[in-house]
Amino acid sequence: MNRGEYDGRSPVEKRLAWINDELTCLENKKLRRRLSVREGPQSARCWVDGRELINFGSNDYLALAGDPRLAEAVAESLQREGWGSGASPLVTGHAALHERLACRIAEFEGAEAALVFSSGFAANAGAVAALVGPGDVVYGDEKNHASLWDGCRLSRADVRAYPHGDADRLTALLAKSHHYRRRLVVTDGLFSMDGDLAPLPALVDLAERYDAMLLVDEAHATGVFGDRGRGVCEHFGVEDRVDVRIGTLSKALGGVGGFAIGRRSLVEWLRNRARSYVFSTALPAVTAAAAWAALDIVEREPDRRRQLLDRARRLRESLQAAGWNTSASASQIVPIVVGDPDRAVRLSAALQEAGLLVPAIRPPTVPDGQSLLRISLTAGHTEAMIETLRAALKKCLPSQGREA
Repeated sequence: MNRGEYDGRSPVEKRLAWINDELTCLENKKLRRRLSVREGPQSARCWVDGRELINFGSNDYLALAGDPRLAEAVAESLQREGWGSGASPLVTGHAALHERLACRIAEFEGAEAALVFSSGFAANAGAVAALVGPGDVVYGDEKNHASLWDGCRLSRADVRAYPHGDADRLTALLAKSHHYRRRLVVTDGLFSMDGDLAPLPALVDLAERYDAMLLVDEAHATGVFGDRGRGVCEHFGVEDRVDVRIGTLSKALGGVGGFAIGRRSLVEWLRNRARSYVFSTALPAVTAAAAWAALDIVEREPDRRRQLLDRARRLRESLQAAGWNTSASASQIVPIVVGDPDRAVRLSAALQEAGLLVPAIRPPTVPDGQSLLRISLTAGHTEAMIETLRAALKKCLPSQGREA
């Protein structure tokens, strides 16, 4: 076709024609994702695409997302508060419920103050970009969540990645950082795909030695780790030595939103400089009622997290004995590392045929060559459900485990 000839496509179709090519490329690499449709509440059993499955794909670690106590708290406050917030927090969006929740979170976490964001992603991205900028440097574990990396890039500071969990390499990087104005180390506390814990005792020592701020994302650990459910910082006994802790209300706490905690001056700075807070409409106030109810349950029912971690330990041990590679998992997140994305998709499909939802995780969520099945245990899973998973792995994939 000659230049300028009409080919039946609109100008918009022509400009976006490259997208179809890229989608085909993703398809060929087994990296294209498609949405499934869940019906009914989030729980250990769920209906997905019209089929009932045992759900090992949720981050609802304490089985609170469908807890009627949270729904009742929302329903009660909804009549009083209405639904939408209508504005950003610094205009008219900050309700009394938001203020009370921030105080409640600070109390729960043993911190001076807390700031509630619209999501955990917003909390991470906003906090990092507010703490460093041009002339500064930020160091991040290579397996940090995307929200931390986006915050690093948005900050316009120099960004340095260190190998996963490698405190020695971080030491070498920090030793060369004297010419920077500020230094910030950012890390997940509990890594969301591998299920392992950051070496926080070593990281706090390094932060103090090199005068670096330390930010820890507790998203997957809040409510699960620590004697009081505060997370991995509490688990390691280093809470008072960490400058900024980030948490989420949307995983173990069963709701929506994120938060940052620390000294009062830090929270005041984030309130003024975290763009994802300043320029976002506030969460509906009624979501604070659900979060408050969830925090009460975490405090009153510690056996939820204790039993969850005990079951996860026993599952890991049995999978390892069967020959599966569960990486360095030490939590309720139990990966089965298989490497190839096509293989991960096939294994996930085989498990779904057996009535189990176990998602295949592929690049870019994990590095190339590290595709995996992500088993996410919750307090809602029974021993019978977990045994069904073990049996399905043994029956459907007997040779795959020994190869992993």
